Amino acid sequence: MSYETLETELDDGLFTVTLNRPDRLNAFTTKMLHELLDVFEEIDRNDAIRVVIVTGAGRGFCAGADLGGGSATFDNSEREAASEHRDGGGRATLRIYDCTKPVIAAINGPAVGVGITMTLPMDVRIAADNAKFGFVFARRGIVPEACSSWFLPRVVGISQAMEWVATGRIFDAAEALAGGLVSRVVAPDALLDTTRALGREIADNTSAVSVALSRQLLWKMLGADHPMEAHKIDSQAIYAMGRSADGHEGVASFLEKRPAEFPLRVSNGLPDFYPWWRERKFSD
Repeated sequence: MSYETLETELDDGLFTVTLNRPDRLNAFTTKMLHELLDVFEEIDRNDAIRVVIVTGAGRGFCAGADLGGGSATFDNSEREAASEHRDGGGRATLRIYDCTKPVIAAINGPAVGVGITMTLPMDVRIAADNAKFGFVFARRGIVPEACSSWFLPRVVGISQAMEWVATGRIFDAAEALAGGLVSRVVAPDALLDTTRALGREIADNTSAVSVALSRQLLWKMLGADHPMEAHKIDSQAIYAMGRSADGHEGVASFLEKRPAEFPLRVSNGLPDFYPWWRERKFSD
């Protein structure tokens, strides 16, 4: 795979996607959007990829939308009607949300605007202690995008979300950790090693199909009206996996006190009811 705004590397199941516009602090562009959409299609297709790590080149993670277009950066009225417009950040986050592989953000520097909202559907966010964050939309005269009005309160709670969004201020990694936006803060030179160690723990010990199903069970149930919805899907999933080759191997390896060798692959091993939520999705 070759991209203009991304670098990619696959190393023994760990697939690193690096936002690669370091001269602009990896600011988000339409080109980057389309390349992210493309690379996540490849991630789902490729069974050699077990875990995805997203980070930034240089001293930033992503400084938000590239404002090089001037004051009309967010004005799409000359190009399309309001009813036709789809926010680019939202297209990216929805694609990440539906990914079959776990996604870890290694936030190595400033993550502002879409630079932080794009990480909200990622499963784990680990930050360098010099990282900075900001939901700066109200200070730019716009509103939170990339589906963050759905994701952010679910990740950090409504009060913390509203404080960060209403002030639009920049805050540091310690505050991000205290507020639940990131799960760990580490020294900059330990960031990728820490992230890869977590990725290795997943890739080396788990069923890829179990992780894919579990990821979607947890995310999709965030919007369920009643635990009965989770019970119905859980029941189908545990039935399917209990009778699968991976289910048998997981128990056998435990009883035999040996590492498991799970045979199923995400590309052809997901049960027939997956993806159960698609019938309720808006069309692309």
